[in-house]
Amino acid sequence: MTPIVHVVEDDRSVRAALTRLLKIAGFETRSYASAGEFLVSERDPAPGCIVLDVGLPGLTGIELQAALQRERDPRPIIFLTGRGSIDMGVGAMKAGAVDFLTKPVDRERLLVAVETALARGIVAKARDEVERELRERIERLTAREREVFDRVVQGKLNKQVAFELGTSVRTVKAHRAQVMLKMEVDSLAELVSASDRLFASN
Repeated sequence: MTPIVHVVEDDRSVRAALTRLLKIAGFETRSYASAGEFLVSERDPAPGCIVLDVGLPGLTGIELQAALQRERDPRPIIFLTGRGSIDMGVGAMKAGAVDFLTKPVDRERLLVAVETALARGIVAKARDEVERELRERIERLTAREREVFDRVVQGKLNKQVAFELGTSVRTVKAHRAQVMLKMEVDSLAELVSASDRLFASN
């Protein structure tokens, strides 16, 4: 899928200029006049990034960034501002923004930031897909299989798991085999790695 640059800017002339610049540079773009318009738009599954004005009416750019973080949206953000403070810029960068650019925007700096953001966005999208698949797999486990899963990835032996769950080693082995099958892994190391990714993303 072709990456998409989403431009969220309330000033029509600035929005048009940014979109034109990005298209001339060869980028696929979508544009929005407000944070609300962006949020209610149909989410394109393609990876990408967001060029976002800080001083939007209604929901601000900073507030939109926070909302997207809650939604686990993997698209990196490049902020644009005409009057942003240093503290605001530092806060945005700490929250994961790729850059914090002042208007009028330097063409080359914007294009470099977009290239960086798109590269980061592709990686984030791929990581998000892997984590989504892992979450779907772990949801296939029964309650007892999940109990076995939790203990196995902690490094506990079958007999320890059996003792804690009040069952036989043979039963634990059967549950463990189902866990491996449903999680689509071939080794304990892969199972532990899947667990680490799942808990790291929560």
